Amino acid sequence: MILPFLAAAPSGAAISLSPVALFLQADIIVKVVMLGLLLASVVSWAVIIAIWLKLGSTSRASQNYEKAFWQAGDIEQFYRNRGKEDVPSAQVLSAGIQEWQASAAKRVIDVAGTRDRLSTGMSSAVATAVDRIADRLNILATIGSVSPFVGLFGTVWGIMRSFTAIAGEQNTSLAVVAPGIAEALFATAIGLFAAIPAVIAYNRFSHGVNRLEARLMRFADRLYTTFSRELEE
Repeated sequence: MILPFLAAAPSGAAISLSPVALFLQADIIVKVVMLGLLLASVVSWAVIIAIWLKLGSTSRASQNYEKAFWQAGDIEQFYRNRGKEDVPSAQVLSAGIQEWQASAAKRVIDVAGTRDRLSTGMSSAVATAVDRIADRLNILATIGSVSPFVGLFGTVWGIMRSFTAIAGEQNTSLAVVAPGIAEALFATAIGLFAAIPAVIAYNRFSHGVNRLEARLMRFADRLYTTFSRELEE
């Protein structure tokens, strides 16, 4: 006698292949796998939307900030007016200005040391800004890499259930094996449904973050050149 949750559907019963029916017909293990993958998909889309909005607004804000900065005639006046804005470019500028002011306050300026500190401070500001934007990309990477294997686990379990039904019924008809195989394939499909958008979004957002980092580094390099020129005067 086989366990109740492994029992095959009666040979005369109609087998529904709708997603809801496949879920309801599945045993507890496959149901847990399906629910877990659906939850991962919901989390993935929430993270995708959040990063998409954040990355887009941050890139536009940084571009506008840098444009306004290079059009300004007085760097220190611009910093007093807009240096505290929550924009990555403003954080880079703030790091450079603060180091410049600290070095300029000394009686004798160490030119080489000031240049090194300027470079280190602004590079650190760039890294901090990028890390804040990319802090949830690891969620997409995890969902994209793990979901197919979780779906595969549901597939293996469903096939095992089908073979157990065959052994219990001693019958290889489609009515005996179809429910377990259908549930197995459905678990695989949900795994791919969760993984594919996560992988695509991760690759796209990684490219966007790299572009933003390159923009900030160019801004930092131009600031460094400006400060370095001032040190020579």
